[in-house]
Amino acid sequence: MRIGGFLVRVAHPDWRGKRTVTEKFDRSFTQQEPIPEEAIARAVEVMRHGRLHRYNAADGEVTETELLEREFADFVGARYCLAVASCGYAISCALRAVGVRPGDPVLMNAFTLAPVPGAIAGIGARPVLVETTRELVIDIDDLKARASASGAKVLVLSHMRGHICDMDRLAEVCGRAGITVIEDCAHTMGGGWNGVPSGRHGMAACYSTQTYKHMNSGEGGLIVSDDSQFMAAAIMNSGSYMNFGRHVAAPPAEAFRDISLGVPNCSGRMDNLRAALLRPQLRRLESQCKAWNERYAAAEAGLRRSTAIRIVERSAKEQFVGSSIQFELPGFSPDAIEDVVFRCGERGVVLKWFGRAEPVGFTSRYDSWQFVEPQSCPKTDRALACLLDMRLPLTFSIPDCAAIAAIIVAEADRVNAGRQVIGMDSVADGPPLGPRGKTEKAHV
Repeated sequence: MRIGGFLVRVAHPDWRGKRTVTEKFDRSFTQQEPIPEEAIARAVEVMRHGRLHRYNAADGEVTETELLEREFADFVGARYCLAVASCGYAISCALRAVGVRPGDPVLMNAFTLAPVPGAIAGIGARPVLVETTRELVIDIDDLKARASASGAKVLVLSHMRGHICDMDRLAEVCGRAGITVIEDCAHTMGGGWNGVPSGRHGMAACYSTQTYKHMNSGEGGLIVSDDSQFMAAAIMNSGSYMNFGRHVAAPPAEAFRDISLGVPNCSGRMDNLRAALLRPQLRRLESQCKAWNERYAAAEAGLRRSTAIRIVERSAKEQFVGSSIQFELPGFSPDAIEDVVFRCGERGVVLKWFGRAEPVGFTSRYDSWQFVEPQSCPKTDRALACLLDMRLPLTFSIPDCAAIAAIIVAEADRVNAGRQVIGMDSVADGPPLGPRGKTEKAHV
């Protein structure tokens, strides 16, 4: 029987002969909202006239890509903006634009996704990992120590899973040390710190418009900056050829005078089709962020009902966007965490565990990046050991998010009770355990 987003079933007798009724969530955690009709109509118009390349324009036409750049720059309060193929490309482009060369050390969060060290390694630079606090932000004291030890003068700062560090203190520390900051705002578009939009504390910031981010063009990225020399170099690097005058959110022509022939063309432009999809989404981004935070609040309130679960706390100065939620299972062993993830999965709730030894999906740990020189980050290891992550797509309703939290609480408490009563990583109120602590046949 269907009730809302759930299938309600009467289970067969469990291993103790007890009959139970459980709810199974039956909506996809990766299903996004439809593209707005206005965006679809504009994209169709672009396809009909055929001028998809950003520099292919009719006489007097300002292209969709140019308009997106101006509108996004205005949205975050930046002077300049460049639209590119992806956020990963944006980071590598920004690194080149600030002068990073092969072999240079570049500081970065140990807790981030693989495209960040990939962008650094991809230009031949050397990632220097910085520790993570229990609040999932960069450890600023460790940043100072590793910057001093490595001599690194550039930091790629990831606001991983939407968690923003004390940007006032970070800006002060980096300013004193002469460290150039490039912000990775893939998870914080629409967010901010102490009233300042995310991405406005460093030399430059990079944003993502990949499907699972806050605007959806399949793939895509945006770079913002107030520095004319930086942005001129980024535009040339992105593949402008001699079309750098075809930008409405770019520095004046004199900024390109001395570099137009000396910057490598590493083509990574955004096209007009993706820009057409994004412009209407940008206009509704603030309301989308509010909707995400309403769902986050429902999930958070539900998860706080369990003493076995710890929510990752946030600063009052952080204006976050709750498109995902992170929480810990403190004291749970790897087998117990695997059991919670498995049981929730059997009930339709998809959790990702950042502490898993082997990468699954996007949840790779820093020690699985074999293209990065091995480094020790014990504080990050502790922060990730019991850390679970869950997407909150806007296709879920607020009641859905509350019900999902109730499923997680029920399964976490069940596994926790089994650990306490039996004294092992099994479940007191469930079927016998199979290999690696998983149930032979999960209840429904």
